[in-house]
Amino acid sequence: MSSTAVSFSDVPLAPALLAELTAQGIISPFPIQVATLPDSLAGRDVLGRGRTGSGKTLAFGLPLLSRTAGRQSRPGRPLALVLVPTRELAQQVTTALAPYARAVGLRCATVVGGLSLQRQADALRAGAEVVVATPGRLHDLINRGDCRLDQVTITVLDEADQMADMGFLPQVTKLLEQVAPKGQRMLFSATLDGGVDRLVRRFLTNPVSHSVDPGTATVTAMTHHVLHVDAGDKNSALAHIAAREGRTIMFMGTKHRADRLARQLLASGVRAAALHGGKSQPQRTRILEQFRTGQIDALVATDVAARGIHVDGLDLVVNVDPPTEAKDYLHRGGRTARAGESGTVVTLVLPEQRRDMARLMAAAGIRPESANVRAGDAELARVTGARAPSGVPVTITAPAPAVAQRPARAGAGRSRRPRRPASRAA
Repeated sequence: MSSTAVSFSDVPLAPALLAELTAQGIISPFPIQVATLPDSLAGRDVLGRGRTGSGKTLAFGLPLLSRTAGRQSRPGRPLALVLVPTRELAQQVTTALAPYARAVGLRCATVVGGLSLQRQADALRAGAEVVVATPGRLHDLINRGDCRLDQVTITVLDEADQMADMGFLPQVTKLLEQVAPKGQRMLFSATLDGGVDRLVRRFLTNPVSHSVDPGTATVTAMTHHVLHVDAGDKNSALAHIAAREGRTIMFMGTKHRADRLARQLLASGVRAAALHGGKSQPQRTRILEQFRTGQIDALVATDVAARGIHVDGLDLVVNVDPPTEAKDYLHRGGRTARAGESGTVVTLVLPEQRRDMARLMAAAGIRPESANVRAGDAELARVTGARAPSGVPVTITAPAPAVAQRPARAGAGRSRRPRRPASRAA
């Protein structure tokens, strides 16, 4: 596949996967897929660097499924493993791969904290060729004797830099020590700091490195704005932004601040909800679904939940609390302008935050547009679509959980509506 490839048929994918790509309306590969597929399909170890939303899931998912197709796992002995940092990302990866797994007759199991441990153990024992997992929960199931990794010949680490940031590297290391020693490893990460480089050196053999959209690159389809506000005007400006037409993600520094802002927005007439690690998995899943379907217009999120959020057509991200690192800014902004779409990232900055924000933008390689704003300003409306909220308090009713159904072959272990929460987080 050359850089001018216009079709997946240029690489030796399983015919059933090519047919499913066509059925899904996916014809032209993204740059990260163009770069990595020839090597990954050949069984090489691959190190892929690309920003979120660049098409990494199919870049590793298609070769993983194509090379596993035709094989069947024994109970509790998966053949392929995808490790991710958060529950939301695990669900997103499973959902993205499910139709392709089904097309080649492979069973997928999702293994994450916050859902029934026993149900996941049962799914593994029933047999699943592909496991998508967060490190903590997979470690639990291995310790219980419900899973062994010695038959895993293809291992993927997705968002490896965030796994490092969340302190998962010791667990990831232990898991990688248990997979088949001669197997294929693919590692995808926006950056190679925080210990990720040590993983690469230890576990990848002569990896082919492909870098598409480096971790500090400015997204060309994204516009960046720094809006300077006074502390007394900030909440009113936020309510006006959140009342805009369409969906908005607003990022906060802590779960308590996220909850407080969501309550303030509901009181002002905005359909809002908070999403963070303090919510149970059933709550998180339902809130995301309500946001995707438009029942919630403003999602107030923390960084922990950020990377698993993928909503088509989302065109505005608001940093209510400015991030502390350039890569956090880029990951937050990656919720918009995905797959070539355009988007806007707005950061509200108080006077005492100006100097730190200027340094962060310089580190990120971004030259934002700046303006001084307050609620009702024409400039605030121009940049964000802000408008006055109704002032009539609203209540968001949580939907009832769907009736549990027996998982299909390709979706074994995938709970569309989570059940009993467990104690361990992602």
